[in-house]
Amino acid sequence: MPNAAPRTLNPNYTFDSFIEADCNRLARSAGVAVSEQPGVTSFNPFLIYGRVGLGKTHLAHAIGNAIVGSGPRTSVLYMTSEAFTNCFVQAIQNNTLGEFTTTFREIDVLIVDDIQFFGGKEKTQEQFFHLFNDLHQRGKQIVLCADRSPAEIDGIEERLLSRFRWGLSADVQPPDLETRTAILQSHCKRSGLELSHDIVDYIAYNVRDNIRLLEGAFNRLYALNRMTSQELTLPFVQDALADLIQARVRKTISAREIRDIVAEYYSLDPAIMAGKSRKRHIVDARQTAMHFCKALTQLSLEAIGKQFGGRDHSTVIHACKAVQARLDTDVQYRSELAAVERLLTQRIVHA
Repeated sequence: MPNAAPRTLNPNYTFDSFIEADCNRLARSAGVAVSEQPGVTSFNPFLIYGRVGLGKTHLAHAIGNAIVGSGPRTSVLYMTSEAFTNCFVQAIQNNTLGEFTTTFREIDVLIVDDIQFFGGKEKTQEQFFHLFNDLHQRGKQIVLCADRSPAEIDGIEERLLSRFRWGLSADVQPPDLETRTAILQSHCKRSGLELSHDIVDYIAYNVRDNIRLLEGAFNRLYALNRMTSQELTLPFVQDALADLIQARVRKTISAREIRDIVAEYYSLDPAIMAGKSRKRHIVDARQTAMHFCKALTQLSLEAIGKQFGGRDHSTVIHACKAVQARLDTDVQYRSELAAVERLLTQRIVHA
């Protein structure tokens, strides 16, 4: 291979460390199938697409690592489209195009990331088109990643796009609240860093749409804890992650807005939420609203309590604990909470 060598597989990116959820289940399941029988399934090529930071590269590496781990006889090459282009250009400049072609012909599994960057590079596309045909005809597995679906990629010839559609295209969506929480808990378990439910909730609620940012937030807390021995309290975390979070969410969502949205979701009059009723469905809605107020606003517990009929801080603490307990055991409630979170997110984003 020319000097612009492809990157090696990241051993930390495995199927075990990839959190499966509705947002990525098809992509992960297909990835496992490809890794178990590369070049044999109808998922060839296997194209994973989705926005930046949603785990496409993790999944691509996981496929490669699983194949390598199953036996040394299968050769796997992972590279970005940029690396492929650089290798191709260097091969032309050095008059080693034959060596370049031979190297790729010897590969059993080719994984190319960020294929959208082939756009506009006509010579590179032509070379990749012939390589694709050769590998596919000989039953070799091709895995591709892109930040959008094939139909949305600009500047790529139709004959190459048609090849991308031969197998299976699977998208990965932004993670929901439950998935974001699971990702953080998984990192805590692997690293040994203990984060309270309050902190996990705060990060999961406020760092949305991008797993890479979520992991970046966790890594920052891990480094701060190890380097400074600072106790990770919620106020400290809010300050430490302010630049990550405030750049992405509106700081001024109010407790009243949260209360009104939760009330509307549960078909209740918002005024009832501040009343004295102890009916179960009203208490549940009130506790849910308090939970979101604590996670999404800068209000003190006392200030949150005042928004719900002058209740004291201990009532808010109890409400948040009750919500967490239900999250751990009640599948239906987890679904309801995720739905409410989506409504709150829409209000925040479009404010």
